[in-house]
Amino acid sequence: MPAYVIVNIDVLDEEAGLAYARVAQDSILSHGGRYLVAGPTPEPAEGTWDSSRFVLIEFPDMDRIREWYDSPEYRRARAIREGMVRVDMLFVEGTVPEGFSP
Repeated sequence: MPAYVIVNIDVLDEEAGLAYARVAQDSILSHGGRYLVAGPTPEPAEGTWDSSRFVLIEFPDMDRIREWYDSPEYRRARAIREGMVRVDMLFVEGTVPEGFSP
């Protein structure tokens, strides 16, 4: 079952942000992830949104997400961003069930 990483990002240092993005992207792709959304300036429709950037990444399953997150490659990316890029991250499993109506 697909699983997703939802990320809100605030870059405090652009140089560190670019370095983090390069290393993070390589680690994501090498662990079977693919970007569905990666964009600056989300436009809130309701409520407030405190982050300046938003990323949505799909992985084949939750196990792959955990392998990626704990990998040496992504630990390196996390070290690069420390104190320079604020990240809020969620792991979410699943798809919309057939017949689901909110």
